[in-house]
Amino acid sequence: MIDFLLNASRPVKRSISVFYDLLAIPAAIYLALALRYGTATPQLDGSILAAALITTLLTLAVFIRLGLYRAVVRFMTGQAFTTLALGIAISAITLASSSFFTHANLPRSSLIIYFFTAFTLLGTPRLFIRSVVTQLSKAKCEPVLIYGAGQQGVALANALTGSDHYRPFAFIDDDSKKQNMNIHGLKVHSASDIENITDHYHIKKILLALGRTSIAERKQLIEKLTESKLEVLTAPSVNDIISGKARIEEVREVEIEDLLGRDCVNPRTELLKNNLHNKVVLVTGAGGSIGSELCRQALLQQPKQLILFELNEYSLYAIEQELQQLKSTHHLDTDIVSILGSVQKQNRLETIFRTFRVQTIYHAAAYKHVPMVEHNVVEGVRNNVFGTWYCAEAAIAAGVERFVLVSTDKAVRPTNVMGASKRFSELVLQALTERQSDTLFCMVRFGNVLGSSGSVVPLFRKQIKDGGPITVTHPDIIRYFMTIPEASQLVIQAGAMGKGGDVFVLDMGEPVKITSLAKKMIRLSGLSEKTEQNPHGDIELQFTGLRPGEKLYEELLIGDNVEGTDHPRIMTANEVHLSWPETHNLLNRLDKACHDFKVEDVINLLLEAPAAYDKQGECPDWVLNASKASH
Repeated sequence: MIDFLLNASRPVKRSISVFYDLLAIPAAIYLALALRYGTATPQLDGSILAAALITTLLTLAVFIRLGLYRAVVRFMTGQAFTTLALGIAISAITLASSSFFTHANLPRSSLIIYFFTAFTLLGTPRLFIRSVVTQLSKAKCEPVLIYGAGQQGVALANALTGSDHYRPFAFIDDDSKKQNMNIHGLKVHSASDIENITDHYHIKKILLALGRTSIAERKQLIEKLTESKLEVLTAPSVNDIISGKARIEEVREVEIEDLLGRDCVNPRTELLKNNLHNKVVLVTGAGGSIGSELCRQALLQQPKQLILFELNEYSLYAIEQELQQLKSTHHLDTDIVSILGSVQKQNRLETIFRTFRVQTIYHAAAYKHVPMVEHNVVEGVRNNVFGTWYCAEAAIAAGVERFVLVSTDKAVRPTNVMGASKRFSELVLQALTERQSDTLFCMVRFGNVLGSSGSVVPLFRKQIKDGGPITVTHPDIIRYFMTIPEASQLVIQAGAMGKGGDVFVLDMGEPVKITSLAKKMIRLSGLSEKTEQNPHGDIELQFTGLRPGEKLYEELLIGDNVEGTDHPRIMTANEVHLSWPETHNLLNRLDKACHDFKVEDVINLLLEAPAAYDKQGECPDWVLNASKASH
């Protein structure tokens, strides 16, 4: 019967509702009189029957007018029942009026009783159907625990009542005052009950609704939950909900930032504004992971003009569209200019810098993928070393005030061409600082950023979704991680602190063992690691060996001359560097080696420079090795 009612067409459902009400209204009148007279057989003469008929027909007309038959019973809300009560009140008035005109002997108290009997007979079936449908639909939904019985947790539970995917089963909360309470029909348990609940009720997911909990506390909690067999999901942050970026019910996988991150130090506003506010700012590599975030952060400081310089057409288009949307959202009047071009074209760079009177440059354009540069040595050096040099020379010629190079931790005692080329780029800027003083050069080093195109996190997430295995190069490999927004804000602040030739190093926090990260990601997905001890596990870890030029450990500093700055997350290092004539001589020789495609000479020149380059094994350059094989 329930299935028939749910699957019937709308006209059939309306007909059934009208037919039921046609019977229920006279029955409610009869019940009202029976209760009034205290007998099951009250006296019903012709005048009372006439009044009942008039009331029934007019009530149906009122219900149609109020739209009660347009409401879908299974989704009836409190407002619909309020409308029903209004309709019944009008029906009671109609009964009183019709009894007056038909001279029916109807006690006045029976009219009040009629209101309640009618509401019971008309409202109860609707409420019953809604309840049954809700229970049936919820039975198909997956039961979940909600960690946090605060405001955000309660809002999440309410939002999920209309969800087709999840059914709130219970709250978990660390507050002993809330434990064992019932909030919105859900019991609040302590964290120690999680294992018992999941074992007994076969719950596989827990949703985090932690409100404004600090990143450190969130990290500690997630670490604890990784030991459970639950898949850990999280509700959007309060700020995202308030700003309209997300809805409370849009649960998602736990961001690895929550697991690896740390509480951000609030950026110093004056440092962010110094070289951006009301200035003409240009970002090279504007479509990349760091370049695009630098553009976002720069735009929020309201520069006079923001110039996006990018070689890849689609990347440039994508970041321009995003920035235009950001500009509109924040009602900014910054002029955004998108320019296609290569940092290896000095004349074009100088023309652009002069034309737009550029004042601040963030040079993020570079080839950063270690194995790719190892296999393409000449292009890696051309883009990283000469791209930086040409860009810097163009900045000097055009009178640019400040030039900030985005460098890398791989420039420290490099074991690969990418790191050596970035250290060489730093040497070029340090030498140019000694040659002139009009343009201020500085560079900022940091490690891996979460969510970048080369980050292991999206790779691991994809491998888990595909059923594994997760590939890690070495069991002991470690890396430093930082979120892209934090890294970009610190680059801007460090750039503002530069006095000329400075090498700034960002505090990357504690190093992360990649194997441990992979295992935590498996457990956060509610899965288990497949090992010899656990052959029936879900995801296997495979070690593939270090890639060409890859290090086990990353370092951020050269030498011991490290000093703090006014900013707790920014340090500065005093580096060994060459004079401009020495650097220029090296650049000319390097240029000729690249032009003649003498890869061994290019590598020897990188070794000759004071970059502490420690070459590992034979060079894996594709073209070089193919040409050797052909001879």
